[in-house]
Amino acid sequence: MAVTSGTSIEQLLGDEAESLLSYEARGISKEQLVAPGPDFIDRVVRDTDRSPQVLRNLGALMNHGRLAGTGYISILPVDQGIEHSAAASFAKNPAYFDPKNLLDLAIEGGCNAVATTFGALGMVSRRYAHRIPFIVKINHNELLTYPNQFDQVMFGSVRQAYELGASGVGATIYFGSENATRQIQEVSEAFEEAHALGMYTVLWCYLRNAAFKTESGDMHTAADLTGQANHIGVTIEADIIKQKQPERNGGYLAFSG
Repeated sequence: MAVTSGTSIEQLLGDEAESLLSYEARGISKEQLVAPGPDFIDRVVRDTDRSPQVLRNLGALMNHGRLAGTGYISILPVDQGIEHSAAASFAKNPAYFDPKNLLDLAIEGGCNAVATTFGALGMVSRRYAHRIPFIVKINHNELLTYPNQFDQVMFGSVRQAYELGASGVGATIYFGSENATRQIQEVSEAFEEAHALGMYTVLWCYLRNAAFKTESGDMHTAADLTGQANHIGVTIEADIIKQKQPERNGGYLAFSG
């Protein structure tokens, strides 16, 4: 459907319009939700154990770029050179093998921050650290081991990220994987150090286990499992969590019988 200025929400939703627009959640009321907003740090984060330095860096993140002051953030994450191989990601646009162009893209796009690797930021930190907030991704799945294993290993230290001028650090945990316990321990320790240095923490909070693909559906996106992963992420003091949208529920039930 072509979207014009006169297109209504009902037209866009089509046959699902009535059920979606009239739906009322009965388990959790909207009054219990913590919504984004320009006062999010004062309303939600200020009274936690985060230091003034962490609050300052979070404020710089949330007040940068085209979404500044809204409570919403847009981060350009570019770890494709490791997680998905650089050739697969940049072959059609070879200019982005140069990390300078990634930073220019984030700035031109009005992003709140850019999240990328030690190597990429190490090449451009002096030129860009004062122009856009940096988030250093400190662990990765190296993807050269065969067969591939669902593991995230540390590629550098929180101290290195701090010395690059980063305002935050990011990490991935593959919840449900064989190595999840070690990853939780490593990331928890890294996040503690980051907070001590005044940096905020970002967690890519993903599920990975072949057994999660069941006859009832792919439970990697089950709301009860992703919700538990998010809860663990908050417990180890992730300030921002990246999670895939749930597409179903009943992950625990699929494995209980």
